[in-house]
Amino acid sequence: MSFSSDRPLLANQLPISLELAENPEKLIQQLELLFKRISNAVNTKEGALYQPQETATFQQYFTTNNPQAFRPVYRTTVDFGSLPNAGAKSVAHGVAFDTNFRMTRFYGVATDPTAISYINLPFSSPTLNQNIKVVVDGTNITVTTAIDYSAYTATTFVLEYTKF
Repeated sequence: MSFSSDRPLLANQLPISLELAENPEKLIQQLELLFKRISNAVNTKEGALYQPQETATFQQYFTTNNPQAFRPVYRTTVDFGSLPNAGAKSVAHGVAFDTNFRMTRFYGVATDPTAISYINLPFSSPTLNQNIKVVVDGTNITVTTAIDYSAYTATTFVLEYTKF
């Protein structure tokens, strides 16, 4: 096990050892504090569920003009299907945008199962016509290609956002 003096890394960690009091009253206080720390650490760890529906990530995102106030981050995963053949394709993401909505990140990956090849989306290439543009708006994820990428038949996008 490694140890760190980096406070941001330690902020959400539990002690690896514990000395308990023999006095029953102090023991109860120690156990209550330990339970609170365990609950806080577990409840603020990032979740790793990637589902085709809105899921809490347990990430915390700062609030503009009040960086001490945090907002929860949500995630949804979208099955996009095949990439387009030299054109644009849109797929609805099902997330309701409003004035309080803020996208924190989005990313995707496309798979060509025949060639066993994978590309990150959006995709940037020094050869300009090989670039793949990805735009997320209030309704859709739109992918635009200049050449045929339709061999990439399994494409998934992950959207992470705040709502409040």
